[in-house]
Amino acid sequence: MLYHLYEMNHAAVAPLRAAASVSRQFWNAPMNPLSDSYLGRAITAGIDVFERVTRRYGKPQFGIDETIIDGERIAVEEGVVWRKPFCELLHFRKKKDIEQPKLLIVAPMSGHYATLLRGTVKRMVQEFDVYITDWADARMVPMTSGRFDLDDYVDYVIEMLQELGPNTSVMAVCQPSVPVLAAASVMAESDDPAAPAAMILMGGPIDTRRNPTEVNKLASQHDIDWFRRHVISTVPFGYPGFGREVYPGFIQLTGFMTMNLDRHISAHQDLFWHLVQGDGDSAEKHERFYDEYLSVMDLTAEFYLQTVENVFIKQQLPKGELRHRGELVKPEAITKTALMTVEGELDDISGVGQTQAAHEMCRNVPAERRQHYLQPGVGHYGVFNGSRFNTQIAPRIANFIRDSLARG
Repeated sequence: MLYHLYEMNHAAVAPLRAAASVSRQFWNAPMNPLSDSYLGRAITAGIDVFERVTRRYGKPQFGIDETIIDGERIAVEEGVVWRKPFCELLHFRKKKDIEQPKLLIVAPMSGHYATLLRGTVKRMVQEFDVYITDWADARMVPMTSGRFDLDDYVDYVIEMLQELGPNTSVMAVCQPSVPVLAAASVMAESDDPAAPAAMILMGGPIDTRRNPTEVNKLASQHDIDWFRRHVISTVPFGYPGFGREVYPGFIQLTGFMTMNLDRHISAHQDLFWHLVQGDGDSAEKHERFYDEYLSVMDLTAEFYLQTVENVFIKQQLPKGELRHRGELVKPEAITKTALMTVEGELDDISGVGQTQAAHEMCRNVPAERRQHYLQPGVGHYGVFNGSRFNTQIAPRIANFIRDSLARG
């Protein structure tokens, strides 16, 4: 029902969008003497803001075609090196023979596309041979491709690490911290030679009992049946995934937006005035951010519900109760993989201490092969993107990985 209402709303707005498009052409016409007047700019700005808030945003592109290493510009080519129905593994290959450690970045499957980590990739590709998970939009995956749940997620991570081979490091950003830690635990227990050399967990919900945020409290206040009744919907006819039960991306986006609604309203008001005043740089900066932020994807219902129940409601991992394919996940089995955790002081999604909890679980990792870093003055997004990530967090991660590889 939710999905059908969403589609009906989009269809209802379509005539207004068409009228706005015609109106914009009129007010932007070179022959219109009012096009450059204050009135003309104000009307055009209002139309532009209306178009942006009612647009359905598609999947963005990474658009990383070069990097700078030691002052030299080096071309970068993006390509798929591994593929399954619910994920592709992207490789940012440099068009010059450079020896760099392999780094697998596991992007969150939490409603946004992997391109949300564009800034992360752009920074890390300077120092590493970078691969990233490009998760599929569940509404675009046919029912014939089967299910995808938390066990499958862990299996995918293991298979990708095996594909990349020994001495690969893995970086989990936010949500995948739990399945990546589970994958590393499973690989350690089986003495898999492809187990990651270093594991970096960033702003992830390892133990949501610590310093719970509003997101954590919401999960703890309801049982899993409440989530199943209120946020799960069926993909409507017209999409390849017709009939699949999903957690729609537009619901996740609504949750994110309402958490900081005043800020988003203010940002669009600022966009209006930037357009009226002809401040193209500020308007472009706003548009780049929201082009990414408003692009969302659906998650399979089974993956979403298992994550909510196991990670946020029952907190199975820190209690030693999380299972993968029926077997207990044992972080204490990790002895060779170096562990680094990163948190943001102002993170309102994963509270301070939640990611650091991984160190207690991975108690058999030697002290000299572990590190925790708390970045002052940043929220959740700043843990993996922005100026402080580029100048303070990324260099620490790079040094940690190199030191781990040097120690063998």
